[in-house]
Amino acid sequence: MGRLDGKVAVITGGGRGQGRAHAVTLAAEGADIVICDAPGDIATIEYGMATAEDMQETVRLVEKAGRRCVAVEADVRDTADMARLAERTMDELGRVDALVCNAGVMSAADSTWELTDDQWRDMLDVNVTGVWKVCRAIVPHMIAGKRGGAITITGSTGGLRSVAGCTHYNVAKHGCIALMRTLAWELAPEMIRVNVVHPTGVNTEMSNNEWFAQWIQEHDRLAGPMRGNLMPVDVVQPEDVSKMIAFLVSDDARYVTGTEVRVDAGFMLK
Repeated sequence: MGRLDGKVAVITGGGRGQGRAHAVTLAAEGADIVICDAPGDIATIEYGMATAEDMQETVRLVEKAGRRCVAVEADVRDTADMARLAERTMDELGRVDALVCNAGVMSAADSTWELTDDQWRDMLDVNVTGVWKVCRAIVPHMIAGKRGGAITITGSTGGLRSVAGCTHYNVAKHGCIALMRTLAWELAPEMIRVNVVHPTGVNTEMSNNEWFAQWIQEHDRLAGPMRGNLMPVDVVQPEDVSKMIAFLVSDDARYVTGTEVRVDAGFMLK
């Protein structure tokens, strides 16, 4: 018996990285899975986005775990896409018990005043407005189901300790905390819990790519504080975050709401 037997989890940014790990981990706990991702590059992001092939690999891995997986090409920035995601979920699986707001991107600049309008817009549109849009689309179905449920939002240590060069990212992740707290208040009477998970650096394409490695090398004064966790690990693995999310969306955490949980290898104690 898994902790999520008979339940359905919707995961944004499920094509690869943390989203894929979350999908496979929750499937192993018994959940059927819906993933969404938006193949195609974003002009202000210097590394490649997930592909349709990435999404199909997530489907394969979930099905290998013995669970269903519905893959929807949808952009969290797009209101109509999020409505379509909710409709597909209800049409094909009939319920939503867990929503994992995982989609996110990363970029950087030499200073706050050198960020462009496009960099600012794209970052906030994906990393915080996208969280709101998917919640707006999915939450009414969770309420209508009258079974309670759980929402987790991917935060970051950048939402707790601002990192120079990443102002727009910091602002977005701080915004996720405010959104979580408000939703937790509003949804408590419905027994729908809302929490944020704050990872340190995670071994995924978002931080483990050629562009970011070069940027850190060229901006040591800015990037220095981002280096090193208190525990002797450079990064955590996606599955380390997934295990925390599996706990938070399960009944083991049935009275855990409005919290911020760190999976940061002690980074915030430095």
